[in-house]
Amino acid sequence: MKFLLYLLGLASFVSLSISTILQNGQIRQTNFLDTKVASIGLNSTGWKTYGPNATELSYKGRWDSKFISWWAAPGLKFAFEGQDVAITFGEHTSPGVLVAYRVGGLDWLFTNITAGGTHHLVSSATPGLNATLPSQLPLTFELRVTNWVRIDLQTARHPLSLFSNNLLAKTQAYGVQISAVHISSKAKLIKIPNFAKSIEFIGDSLTSGMYATYEAFSGFGYNIGAGFGNVEFSITAYPGICLHDANCWGNPRGQTYQWFQTSDTSSRAAQLYGTQPEPWAFNRHQSADLVLINIGTNDNNTANPVTREQYLASYVAFIPQVHAVYPDAQIVLMSLWGGFSATGNSFAQSGVYIDEVYQVYEHYKDAGYVHYFNSTGILQHNDIAPQWHPTDVGHIKVASHVMQYIRIKFGWEFAATGPEVQHETLYWNDETNY
Repeated sequence: MKFLLYLLGLASFVSLSISTILQNGQIRQTNFLDTKVASIGLNSTGWKTYGPNATELSYKGRWDSKFISWWAAPGLKFAFEGQDVAITFGEHTSPGVLVAYRVGGLDWLFTNITAGGTHHLVSSATPGLNATLPSQLPLTFELRVTNWVRIDLQTARHPLSLFSNNLLAKTQAYGVQISAVHISSKAKLIKIPNFAKSIEFIGDSLTSGMYATYEAFSGFGYNIGAGFGNVEFSITAYPGICLHDANCWGNPRGQTYQWFQTSDTSSRAAQLYGTQPEPWAFNRHQSADLVLINIGTNDNNTANPVTREQYLASYVAFIPQVHAVYPDAQIVLMSLWGGFSATGNSFAQSGVYIDEVYQVYEHYKDAGYVHYFNSTGILQHNDIAPQWHPTDVGHIKVASHVMQYIRIKFGWEFAATGPEVQHETLYWNDETNY
């Protein structure tokens, strides 16, 4: 009865808008900006327009030939002169998708995007813009897609999805399509060179931050990549997907197939490309120096048709395929933590495919490019949300430990010295009058 009442209580949130953020069952107050403006044409007064294929634009993560974003936390980055930036989004933009954007290393701002609309994202009123010193010009602009996954019936952060295969199968993988970038008429865009190092994340909902406050934008994959401050990163992860090539939680293919494609396994991708997605052109993009793989919790679920033997065989076969694409990359296999269960007067963590993941490592350890990261003990019971995914703090803990591992193991140094990474997460009491 208590469980039923719990579900009925959660059902009251079904009608919430896609921009609603729930924390501990309560609605967080948000102030997402309304940035939509009238359309800006090629000859509009006061504006200079660049097409989506402008060489000055740097796309982060995976974008297809139509400049549509896919997978987790895809981004766009460039430098600009002047005080204005507007972007026109194409018809294949998901209605209402929430994006984060910022100038330089200032706090992230958020806005819901309209498909086919133009959004004036940077102006003289943008916080911190007028405080910029002349020596800091030109300015850097960065955009990231946050709620790239949601459930129909507007259950984006709705815990009911955990209990329904049908609901989970309706994930839409929200994304945007870049149609044009506009800046002040007398200004110009400037290409920002890539950082020398790059990380590739391969995973499922855990890596991509499902159920975290800003989903992919709050996940440990993003926190690791952005936390270093001097690396490029791509998060090829999607909720419910298996490693083995099987239909898992509505995902028609596993990562052993889908990782080689530009788009993810969403119904949005199926509507655009059917069963023939665009292959990802690895040779046209920066090669990864480090590949982190965290996948297998969906293979391990009895709801999906994957055996231990199939998972192990697929993992063993997948490693040389990744190595063939990135022959100079170090590959780190992360152990899978699972959830917690009550044991006596405390809780105990239950691992997932502990032996299998380690067997894959042992199979390749003598090759010198495969490594094992043991995640056991990093997360505690209260770091896992009721949806069996890490809380925001849980994601930060995983990211922090992995970053230190990379620093010690491979000699990568931290270079983030101020730009915001994890938005709106407080560890302290900010009440002064108590």
